[in-house]
Amino acid sequence: METIIFFGLIIPIFIFVLYLGGRAIMTGFNAKNSNKSNIENETTEDKEDSQNLSAEINKLNELLKSGALTQEEFEKAKKKILDN
Repeated sequence: METIIFFGLIIPIFIFVLYLGGRAIMTGFNAKNSNKSNIENETTEDKEDSQNLSAEINKLNELLKSGALTQEEFEKAKKKILDN
């Protein structure tokens, strides 16, 4: 009789502990995947920003070469782009 009561209490407790452990592991996996996707999004945004900067500086360089901008205006505009 005592063993039935003992196992009747231990088995639900054991199942509950396994449930809590499984939830903790799944929460860890979800956090890891979420962090991984955030890092991938940041690197994509960084690449886009650097491509935009390059394109804007190239446009300024073309304006400088065509004579539409002076060297001083080019330097000011380039500094303004790089500071943002």
